[in-house]
Amino acid sequence: MPQPAAPPSPSVTVPGAIERLVDVPGGRIHLIEQGTGPLVLLVHGFPETSYSWRHQLPVLAEAGYRAAAVDVRGYGRSFAPAPVEAYRMTALVADNVAVLHALGERTATVVGHDWGSSIAANSALLRPDLFTAAAFLSVPYSPWSPVRPTDGFARIGGDEEFYVSYFQQPGRAEAEIEPDVRGWLAGFYTSLSAGTMPPPDQGSPFFVPAGARMRDRFARGPLPSWLTEAGLDVYSAEFERTGLTGALNRYRNVDRDWEDLAAWNGAVLTQPSLFIGGALDSSTTWLADAVAAYPTTLPGLVSSHILEGCGHWIQQERATEVGALLTEWLHTVHA
Repeated sequence: MPQPAAPPSPSVTVPGAIERLVDVPGGRIHLIEQGTGPLVLLVHGFPETSYSWRHQLPVLAEAGYRAAAVDVRGYGRSFAPAPVEAYRMTALVADNVAVLHALGERTATVVGHDWGSSIAANSALLRPDLFTAAAFLSVPYSPWSPVRPTDGFARIGGDEEFYVSYFQQPGRAEAEIEPDVRGWLAGFYTSLSAGTMPPPDQGSPFFVPAGARMRDRFARGPLPSWLTEAGLDVYSAEFERTGLTGALNRYRNVDRDWEDLAAWNGAVLTQPSLFIGGALDSSTTWLADAVAAYPTTLPGLVSSHILEGCGHWIQQERATEVGALLTEWLHTVHA
């Protein structure tokens, strides 16, 4: 059964929401919950926490839904197992299933952003009996591919190293990030936001030249408009406390995921679905072919939206618009 969390710092609390710890296999997941009605499970990406859904929680609650934003294992106040393989996709899907059951619900709509989008997609794919609708923000749904992920990532970038490959070596990215967590997060958030992205002649932060650091190409300037100093404090305090290893271990499991999920080669998602991407978000533009394939891969797609002038942090950059799109879609799903 859900248990109250240890008292959080006031800065993490979302007004009107309840914080809980719920039991899952091997540990506990922390979540922020608001509202009553059909359950909507909100899953964040890298490097964020449940706090990234702070704008949508009250909107969904007001619209008649029970919105629950989790800290994915390895993040925030959720448990962080030591083995790298504990962060494989099947374990994260199992966490979502356990959260649903712990909250006393039989089914849920699952909504994810960034890595959370992939977690949402696989939750719907592996347990369609429980996750009866799914929404994907920034990262489009793409079925299993016969190309081993690490092999594919290694071919991207030519003489420079693609950021996923950079993240895959245990301890390497931690050595760059953890001496200055707040500064690194500020640079990463700023570099992927509309209006504060680095100029093209500075080079993409997604590619790392030999001997360089990822942060060497981060934008240098003020925070994006969606991120206050207080908000940055919330994120940085959580990662200062937990470190980045749990979050980065998601990247270190992509080949395990590929092996685990091979039986779903070419699988389509038939549940009612929604996609929202940012026109300036590389996660969306790189996977434009996946969006174009939606008539085949997402036969239950209700609507797809590309927000002009929007970067990667979509539910924070365009909080009002995303809240409205989610609510409109949910009303269709639950009509």
